[in-house]
Amino acid sequence: MASSQPTARPGAVVAVLAFAGTTAAIMQTLVTPLIAELPRILSTSASNATWVITVTLLVSAVCVPVVGRLGDLLGKRRMLLACSVPLMAGSVVCALASSVVPMIVGRGLQGMGMGMVPLGIALLRDVVPEERLSSSIALVSASMGIGGGLGLPLSAAVAQYANWRVLFWGSAALAAVIAALVWFLVPSVPAVGKGRRFDAAGAVGLGAGLVCLLLAVSKGAEWGWGSATTLGLFAAAALVLPAWGAWELRIADPLVDLRTTARPRVLLTNLASVFVGFAMYASMLVMPQLLQFPEATGYGLGQSILAAGLWMAPGGIMMMVVSPYGGKLTDARGPKFTLITGVLVIAAGYGASVALMGSAWGIMLAIMVINSGVGLAYGSMPALIMSSVPRTETAAANSFNTLMRSLGTSTGAAVTGVVLSQMTVGLGGAVVTSESGFRTGLLIGCGVALVSAVVASAIPAARRAAREESAPPAEKAPAGV
Repeated sequence: MASSQPTARPGAVVAVLAFAGTTAAIMQTLVTPLIAELPRILSTSASNATWVITVTLLVSAVCVPVVGRLGDLLGKRRMLLACSVPLMAGSVVCALASSVVPMIVGRGLQGMGMGMVPLGIALLRDVVPEERLSSSIALVSASMGIGGGLGLPLSAAVAQYANWRVLFWGSAALAAVIAALVWFLVPSVPAVGKGRRFDAAGAVGLGAGLVCLLLAVSKGAEWGWGSATTLGLFAAAALVLPAWGAWELRIADPLVDLRTTARPRVLLTNLASVFVGFAMYASMLVMPQLLQFPEATGYGLGQSILAAGLWMAPGGIMMMVVSPYGGKLTDARGPKFTLITGVLVIAAGYGASVALMGSAWGIMLAIMVINSGVGLAYGSMPALIMSSVPRTETAAANSFNTLMRSLGTSTGAAVTGVVLSQMTVGLGGAVVTSESGFRTGLLIGCGVALVSAVVASAIPAARRAAREESAPPAEKAPAGV
């Protein structure tokens, strides 16, 4: 039994996996400061340039569940190393790109590496002692938010004071460092699903359905919500995803075990994750614009891109600070209590932001509160998932939960974007988002967080004894034995 749980240095493993998650998140926000400049840099239209961002979302959504399942079948450390390869390759391709097509290809390759976080969370269950598991999960899970909060000012500073290609050469170097750290410090744990078949048809079906759904959600505002393209994509998703679900229920080794996913504890956690992702991204869309809007509007604060990023950065730091305390709260009261606490803190932060949006200091304080809640919520959701699924499904179940968060952020971006684009005023011949539009976006974030609290409160208690009976004997040993 001891051989299935090799001795490791848990602190080093957690640090490596948290660094990997933070780097992956930084790569997602890497091009944000360049959005306005991309058409000029790549000699293309503004519409084509948006694919530089959209392609990363689509590829990561397709690859995350696939990588998670392969982690269960082939080994999580092996797949962590595999994820670092497209991260490096994509960064190099982007650094060398001079037109939009290679830039899109490079960003797509970077999206393939986003499965690092769910893989890392699942690996913690195998190598971290039980008494440190909750706090470790909380930190690694929150690393995506930490990277998002810190990545914006870092990339803005580089874009403002150096050549934009430095961003991608730097990300390639970070990916290489991650690969080296994983190779030397992360132990190789035997694959818990070894011998099972990979569901290739299920991977294709899920990928097709997700591309149709997310493409319609993310590009609907640009194409028109009533356009034939958008409606056709929604219709295709409505056909493909149920067909995929029927296939998954028929085969012995599915990509995603929908029977496990349908358990109330897992199902409600995933549903809450959608709303948490929505609530998190609403603030990321509203706050930077408020900071950067011209002071002539009467409500904008006239900050530069770099200054806006620096005002937002303490929010990312708060996630890092709060995450260990979230783990302790989970140990003391359970992950459900931590999740409910987190989403209520998010709602409180949005409520405060409506009153504090008139100053940069107020926005900074509000985003610190919101991100503190996100840190608590993000750390609790993997704990809820892993306490409800057998060890052979850990990586796949965490990857599916990550996918639900991504679906929430995509929906949040679409809904908030529609609100901000529809509630406008005229300013010097231009049409800009009104103050009421920003307030409405913040109130929507507050409402969605409260909905998530209601969903989380309905999550049933874990049936630990029944779960342990369903696990093979070798899997009942505490982590780290």
